[in-house]
Amino acid sequence: MQELFQQLANGIAWGSIYALIALGYTMVYGILRLINFAHGDVYMVGAFAAYYFAIATGAGGATASLPGALLVLLGAMVACALLGVLIEFLAYRPVRRSSRLTALITAIGVSLFLENVGLRVFGADPKFFPQLIPPRRIHLAGGVVVTNHQVTVVVVSILLMVGLTLFIHRTKTGKAMRAVAFHRDAASLMGIPVNRIITITFAIGSALAAAAGVLVGLTNPKIEPLMGIMPGIKAFVAAVLGGIGSIPGAVIGGLVMGVSEYLVVGYLSSTYRDAIAFIILILVLLIRPAGLLGRNVAEKV
Repeated sequence: MQELFQQLANGIAWGSIYALIALGYTMVYGILRLINFAHGDVYMVGAFAAYYFAIATGAGGATASLPGALLVLLGAMVACALLGVLIEFLAYRPVRRSSRLTALITAIGVSLFLENVGLRVFGADPKFFPQLIPPRRIHLAGGVVVTNHQVTVVVVSILLMVGLTLFIHRTKTGKAMRAVAFHRDAASLMGIPVNRIITITFAIGSALAAAAGVLVGLTNPKIEPLMGIMPGIKAFVAAVLGGIGSIPGAVIGGLVMGVSEYLVVGYLSSTYRDAIAFIILILVLLIRPAGLLGRNVAEKV
């Protein structure tokens, strides 16, 4: 039983990171009906932005502290928000009225571009993320042991998810985002600045991906330019599992994905850790293609 609770604790911490990345997928899809396959690479850029920002500000190491970590987190989120705006303006806006296949190929091209630019700029050798917060072990009931980094991941993820939910449901911009997601052309006729709302959506989703990159750097301090490929795919599966386009679904899907991974590692073998994502994807497509919280919507063709 102790082993089960330990794997659940580890899975929740890792699943929170998947949930943050999945939120970006589901927000963009909800408004543009576009799978932004470059999102995993934005997560990678967020980790490197935090790495260089920590070096520039002297955060980490002997000067590790919570305020310094928050400063690095905010810096990385702002940098990736700007990157998301740039990607939307240069890559996705010109093909917005094109076919979905064109937009999909563009997304794959942006992903490959970011990966190769990352290899060129950051180098192929892994970098070791600075310890922004001094590590400490925490003993819970039942013999479960977690680190303060895992607790930080869960707490920060919850705060960001709650903040996003309040933003979408309590602000004028959030209401406009929901209107654009419901019907883009009708929202435009009602005077909603659709281009601005789409840009804001990309900025928020990219900022959440950057936060996930920083949190991964805390728990798994080795970062490299191709680190976004597999987490990006798994976060996409998490979004599909929860019901792509549904924000609560993305959170649930991310947590299920993280817990499933650690249960497979704990009770079967770490060899199958990556395979579980594709098994879940196949099962979802066979049993409930709309996802756990998604709805089947008929489209006229």
